[in-house]
Amino acid sequence: MVVKKALRRSLAQVRHVTPVPPGAARGLVADVYAQVERDFGMLAPPVALHSAAPEVMAGVWMLLRESLLAQGLVSRAAKELVATEVSRANACPYCVDVHGATLRGLGGPAPAMPEPGPEVIGTRLTFHYLNRMVNVFLGESPLPPAVPGAVRGGALRVLGSMMGSSARRSRPPGDSLGLLPDAPLPADLHWAEGNPYVAGAVARATAAVSQAGERSVPEPVRELVTAEVAKWDGTPPGPSRAWCEDAVAALAPAHRPTGRLALLTAMASYQAGTAVGDVQADDRGLLEITAWASMVAARARSGGS
Repeated sequence: MVVKKALRRSLAQVRHVTPVPPGAARGLVADVYAQVERDFGMLAPPVALHSAAPEVMAGVWMLLRESLLAQGLVSRAAKELVATEVSRANACPYCVDVHGATLRGLGGPAPAMPEPGPEVIGTRLTFHYLNRMVNVFLGESPLPPAVPGAVRGGALRVLGSMMGSSARRSRPPGDSLGLLPDAPLPADLHWAEGNPYVAGAVARATAAVSQAGERSVPEPVRELVTAEVAKWDGTPPGPSRAWCEDAVAALAPAHRPTGRLALLTAMASYQAGTAVGDVQADDRGLLEITAWASMVAARARSGGS
């Protein structure tokens, strides 16, 4: 009961932006919220935090649903293992807790790491993206700070049981694709072609995020971040932020705050929260900047080529 009450208040943990309350959701936001609650088992904060940018939120939900949640050729347990390991590599303790707990809640023998394919690479893409957004906009745990330390281990086990029970339900693929219009699949994401549902989600989501970047990220920032990510080997660039300051020094002063936030989100998202306050943007703008940067990194790091 304590865990259920805590989860109902979990949107209060979102920082830097204010999610649309469920009772105030309309249009596309309401449609996404309804699907998330039906298919994920709760209104997941990593999805709902995007609600000030409805098209981006719809795309993110499609990626999560059609790669991880929908029934396909790869077991849910194996995909939860992928989600957990990607989250661990990206230093995202929130996602490690959620998906590690779900994997344990599913029960059964421990799955082997699955071979790459559209569902698996789609799951990697989804979590390379979500880990970055969660690190910027959420804390280190899905459990609110009000849950006492002495019971947090037990609360995570209860969360795993709840999530595992939900995960055992079959979800037909493709149900989310009507949320956004069709879009072409980018050439670098050709790995999705073997699964029309994953391909449809990837194409629509990346189109929505690309359009968001064009609205909210100045072209010089897009060029800088794309170039820096292209030559990055994935190694954490810290511990200081000197590397980031050196990179954004090439930008005009007016573009440096956005460049700093975008570059940190892409390459060191665990440090990016401190850069949010320097950017003059509303909630939608902040989400579109960070979503665009997260997707650039996710496309580069998901291993689909």
